[in-house]
Amino acid sequence: MERVVLLDEQGRGIGTADKATVHHRDTPLHLAFSCYVFDSAGALLVTRRARAKKTWPGVVTNSCCGHPAPDEPFVGAVTRRLSAELGLAVPSIDLLLPRFRYRAVMDNGVVENELCPVFRAVSDDVPRLSPAEVDEFGWVSWPLFVSLVVGGELAVSPWCREQVDQLAALGPDPLGWPVASSAELPPAAVR
Repeated sequence: MERVVLLDEQGRGIGTADKATVHHRDTPLHLAFSCYVFDSAGALLVTRRARAKKTWPGVVTNSCCGHPAPDEPFVGAVTRRLSAELGLAVPSIDLLLPRFRYRAVMDNGVVENELCPVFRAVSDDVPRLSPAEVDEFGWVSWPLFVSLVVGGELAVSPWCREQVDQLAALGPDPLGWPVASSAELPPAAVR
């Protein structure tokens, strides 16, 4: 049973819940992460969520998302999910947006409500997809991805849509973005 960390409004841990039961019409605030994987030329690995996923099935999104287990450091969680979802081993993971938070409601009323720090990884490996997590992938230049998302030509997950604006504000070169301090992470995530 996979557990997620429940949070108060200040980002402090207040308990855990079974991931399989936490997403519904009144989803509590919980800890998550997003990761954007780039190749050494700066192209972004874009994925389509598996159609069997409970939240946003079949939707195009960033490279990888997930939830850290209770007491699991973010770098360990991101590493674990990159391996499990995409078959990627990455040499390093950089924190970009330590306090990103969003709330989104699906057409069926299911809510996502996450404090979701955003990370970057670099890999030139070919992904090996877990069919339970990802249906397909592709590499796209960051400037093209930003223009398609911001221009509304490419529909993406609601968290990815909001993250693109904040990441684009960091500068045009995703490999040169400044790394944030882990001290800026939510209190429940600081180890």
